[in-house]
Amino acid sequence: MDELKLQMNMDEYLPLRDVVFNTLRQGILTGILKPGERLMEIHLAQRLGVSRTPIREAIRMLELEGLVTMIPRKGAEVSRISRQDIRDVLEVRLVLDSLATKLACKRITEDQIAELKRAADDFVEATKSGDVTVIAKADVRFHDVILAASHNKRLVQMVNNLAERIYRYRLEYIKDANNHARLIEEHAKIMDCVIKGDEGSACIAAEIHIVNQEKNMLSQVEE
Repeated sequence: MDELKLQMNMDEYLPLRDVVFNTLRQGILTGILKPGERLMEIHLAQRLGVSRTPIREAIRMLELEGLVTMIPRKGAEVSRISRQDIRDVLEVRLVLDSLATKLACKRITEDQIAELKRAADDFVEATKSGDVTVIAKADVRFHDVILAASHNKRLVQMVNNLAERIYRYRLEYIKDANNHARLIEEHAKIMDCVIKGDEGSACIAAEIHIVNQEKNMLSQVEE
């Protein structure tokens, strides 16, 4: 466990159980807590400065989300993701992202076009920082603008839910500097097609973007 990064942000409006849940959940999604890593109540309680009760409750909530697995005689561990899990998620993502991009071609507003251009520029700048968190946020922002431009709230919810499932593996793809030029180029292609309203080319560009991510993420996971 990365003791330096797993920190709890208190919120006076949330029960302690929910604060602990959000902390552990973020730790899992960002890769601070690794797939297969054991979640020991005593250790987590000491690290976060809380009793074991909210830790235990948070772990149960994470199990319901599929982020934690209970192993007989061993306890809780961060759920592992198989190659098939990644294929399944990205198979659906490919269709949903393509749809979002197609809808954005028809529905994007002038303000959103300006926002998309800023997001693309911000991503380029973020890659120069070498900070994976900054780069990841800039990447998410770019795609969020396109999602919002679809003007379909249900689609936004579905895409975001799927994205969280494999976020920790996508981070590895994003932080590899060898992938940055490709990502910048793919973003530029998607943006150009959306602004022109070229639905066919935009969908192809969005699909290529997902396929390249899938190849990289599958290389990170053992069969």
